[in-house]
Amino acid sequence: MSNVLEYTFSSTFLVATWKTLLLTVISMVLGIVGGLLLALVKNGGPAPARWLADAYIWLFRGTPVLLQLIFVFNVLPLWGITLEAFTCAVIALALNEAAYMAEIVRGGLMGVDRGQRTAAHMLGLNPVQTMRWVVLPQTLRLVLPPTGNQLIGMLKTSALASVVSVQDLLLTAQRTASANFDYVGTLSAAAIHYLVLTTIFTLAVRALERRLDVDVRARKQGQILTRETL
Repeated sequence: MSNVLEYTFSSTFLVATWKTLLLTVISMVLGIVGGLLLALVKNGGPAPARWLADAYIWLFRGTPVLLQLIFVFNVLPLWGITLEAFTCAVIALALNEAAYMAEIVRGGLMGVDRGQRTAAHMLGLNPVQTMRWVVLPQTLRLVLPPTGNQLIGMLKTSALASVVSVQDLLLTAQRTASANFDYVGTLSAAAIHYLVLTTIFTLAVRALERRLDVDVRARKQGQILTRETL
């Protein structure tokens, strides 16, 4: 047990955890942006653009993320593009995540009542303003729970980056175990770090869900008005 705690709080594991966190967050943010753009294209873009978006989603959802990761890491140098392993991992994970987020966001866009778009148009809002002020805020509430699941999935998927020598949490645990043959201690320490990050992400998503919940906000506003009346 003492070895597990020693590894858990060692600077080597803490640095590796920070790199894992950066890899997860950066890839997820880029994936969300890419997914949003793909969803908007599929929702109202011209036919050729919709076909390209469908082809992109079909390709990246239909092939293993590990294959995509190795492809980016090994093929880009052949095209004269030399990047660090961390950057290659971010590119591969973000491209893969964008395909999944596109379907999540598209489902959220379809979940917003079309009558609200009509009402916004009647109020004089143009399509861009309608999307910005009416559709996207409601879509955010709908897509937040599945996006939270994707974030946790991204954290675990990021461990695949160790295959291309990204010094993340898993690779650090493996190399430490290879050096001292303490697989139980090092892997247990890595598991603790993953569980801590997963718990933080889960609590953060739940807090954001409560903040965006219309009923909760209405109750809080009602309580404030009641106190002011009294």
